[in-house]
Amino acid sequence: MTQTTPGSTHGSHAASLNGAITSGSLAARVRARVAETVVGQDDVVESILIALLTGGHLLLQGVPGLAKTLLVNAVARAIDLSFGRVQFTIDLLPADIVGSEILDEAPAGSHGVGRQFRVHKGPIFTNLLLADEINRATPKVQSALLEAMQERRVTIGAHTLPLPTPFVVIATQNPVEQAGTFELPEAQLDRFMLCHRLQYPTKDQEVQVVERSLRLGLKKGDATDRGGAGANPMSAFDAIRHEPVVRIDELSQAMREVQQVHVSEVFVQHVVDLVERTRRHPDLDLGCSPRAGIALTHAARARAFLHNRDYAAPEDLFALADSVMLHRMRLTYEAQARGKTSAQALREITDALV
Repeated sequence: MTQTTPGSTHGSHAASLNGAITSGSLAARVRARVAETVVGQDDVVESILIALLTGGHLLLQGVPGLAKTLLVNAVARAIDLSFGRVQFTIDLLPADIVGSEILDEAPAGSHGVGRQFRVHKGPIFTNLLLADEINRATPKVQSALLEAMQERRVTIGAHTLPLPTPFVVIATQNPVEQAGTFELPEAQLDRFMLCHRLQYPTKDQEVQVVERSLRLGLKKGDATDRGGAGANPMSAFDAIRHEPVVRIDELSQAMREVQQVHVSEVFVQHVVDLVERTRRHPDLDLGCSPRAGIALTHAARARAFLHNRDYAAPEDLFALADSVMLHRMRLTYEAQARGKTSAQALREITDALV
């Protein structure tokens, strides 16, 4: 694969961008604040930052107990963003997410027209929405997110309302449990720019997790409850500091700078070649759509920015290929019977590009 480096044609552009880049400071501040609560998981923090910088959506996949929900909470508090959480369950309704119309009675003595409908906005009207255990909701509820994730607006009754800016959905799911879950449809999966698969912490990291839990202490009860005489053991969520370290205008500026990161024609050709090969691989029944190529290119720009480069390089492509492409690929039944995985098929494709 040809190394993609900034050429002389955009040298002046690179010089101007280098003077504006604040990626090191922004990423370092967020990582430092999250590290106060979560041990390790730096690669997950990077995926969340890439999603925020590009306006993409992120699916976090991992077994219970890997701090998926805690991590998203910590990032949301580190950045000056409004934050909402929806715990997906089998009895959840679309109106529980997007909102509904409520019939209001006009107050007595008012000059109103009597009964009238008003829009009650749901938790989706936020900058960062955590869709916790999204695969526990029915397909009808899952599809309620589609319009919001793609068009960043929702329809409630006769009203179509824009969502706040920025708007990013971070969903979590447990890939192990099957009882009471509904597999995400292909259209829904394709809306996620990235799907990050969390791994178990190392032994040293797990020691730190246990030691931190021993230092949490107690949280005093509310003053209105028996004068605050009671107490509860603190959780890791109680330890999250609520003072943001990145302002919303800083995030917006960083998003504008990501738009200026140079992507060469050669890099685009490599991306398209990689995506196109997934459609011709004999072990894949479903390859990647053009949306995968778009997502990979935009994510590569954000990763280059976070690594203090003003151009996308092959290392960005290879580093992001798994997160961007694996959830968009489906193996043939024959390949599954042989025990092959999508990751192995993708590795064969990327190795052929080197």
